[in-house]
Amino acid sequence: MTGIYQRSNLNTREIKRRVVHALEEAGLKDYLDNPMPELTENSRKVLQRRYQAKDREGNVVEEADQMFRRVAQNLAQADKNYGATKKQIAATEEEFYQVMRRLEYLPNSPTLMNAGRELQMLSACFVLPVQDSMEAIFETVKQATLVQKSGGGTGFAFSQLRPEGDIVGSTGGVASGPVSFMRAFDGATEAVKQGSTRRGANMGILHVTHPDILKFISSKEDGKSISNFNISVAVTEEWMERVRSNEEYDLVNPRTGKATGRLNARDVFDQLAEMAWRTGDPGIVFLDRINQDNPNPQLGKIQSTNPCGEQPLLPYESCNLGSVNLTRMVRYTDDGAEIDWDRLERVIKTSVHMLDNVIDMNDYPIPQIDEMSKKTRRIGLGVMGFADLLMQLGIPYDSEDALEVGEEVMAFIKEKTDEASVGLAEVRGVFPAWEGSIYDYPGGPRLRNSAPTTIAPTGTISIIAGCSSGVEPLLSAM
Repeated sequence: MTGIYQRSNLNTREIKRRVVHALEEAGLKDYLDNPMPELTENSRKVLQRRYQAKDREGNVVEEADQMFRRVAQNLAQADKNYGATKKQIAATEEEFYQVMRRLEYLPNSPTLMNAGRELQMLSACFVLPVQDSMEAIFETVKQATLVQKSGGGTGFAFSQLRPEGDIVGSTGGVASGPVSFMRAFDGATEAVKQGSTRRGANMGILHVTHPDILKFISSKEDGKSISNFNISVAVTEEWMERVRSNEEYDLVNPRTGKATGRLNARDVFDQLAEMAWRTGDPGIVFLDRINQDNPNPQLGKIQSTNPCGEQPLLPYESCNLGSVNLTRMVRYTDDGAEIDWDRLERVIKTSVHMLDNVIDMNDYPIPQIDEMSKKTRRIGLGVMGFADLLMQLGIPYDSEDALEVGEEVMAFIKEKTDEASVGLAEVRGVFPAWEGSIYDYPGGPRLRNSAPTTIAPTGTISIIAGCSSGVEPLLSAM
């Protein structure tokens, strides 16, 4: 089955016979009368430029179908860990192949790029701790380069670093501060270039109470510095209340835990907003709100997110993502278009299976990430093509009906994703950190994955799928 769609000497009739047999074995008979979609010209160009395997001279050596087959074959091998037979693994491979090649679901870019190849690093999102010592800081720089050369993005919280001008006890000198060290991380990212497939991306976060917060807010003002970072200020609901009431608040040295000065909260917020308007940075992140929904508070507090902010992670956690293409979840009847809920449910189940297999097949860049990723088994199933879905259904973008469709679709995806994760847990066991997690209560869901869903940016994979990247409507040129 592995080589059905690869170049071969088989005649057309024999290939068709094997395709039919493979679909029947995988329980996908409904595909027999459902033609395979054509890839767009843009999709083919993107795949050739960034995803399909190349030789040492840069020549593309696999077709698009072969790329999907490579990924499917590699990820299906994880089923061996749970007692699957060769026949079952072959059926799983076909199921994975079909859901990708039919553009119903696509995994994140590192999985498409690296599965079944030398790197085998399949996750997109990482958070690394930054502790307050020279040795620890540059160990994290090293770890970040290992992640980024394989196509992953990294997030950091610099809030533990002592402020600029503070004492360094071991040398009697003075500290250079978080912003200075961010430049070191930025330079390392610039040098790596992520193996010429994806440019490096970072998230840098600093707590609003850090004495260097104003330097941080203006750190990208010139439009050139720290160019490989998105930056965000960590704020709390309490601090926002001080903004509302125009009150001062304490700046706290993280080394000593003592207040070193005071700032007016509204003044800081105004500077933050002004800089965000002028340069696009910084954003804000409500870490106290995020930690209210931390699925694993027994393992620590979340201090940072991945570069695009959709994935809050504990130190050394990683996450692999994937998106359902909603444009493929529509069927047409005599009465018009409607959401194909049965197909969506089937695709969700397959997607969760694939994402969980990624965790096992991943070649993580450092041991700490390997351990934490397998302890919490985070995945992130999201969507793309929502704007297209509304157009197919004939629903205006700016309507109450559009909001209702969005709520209905996402509630369904959340419900079915949890069901699929519970189903995997019945065979494979709950995620190892389940005890003490937010699910550990009488009658709590016994999930395989501690955080099953997310809404990720889909800028590149949506081009592959030939759909909109999200909810944005089409804009008239007039």
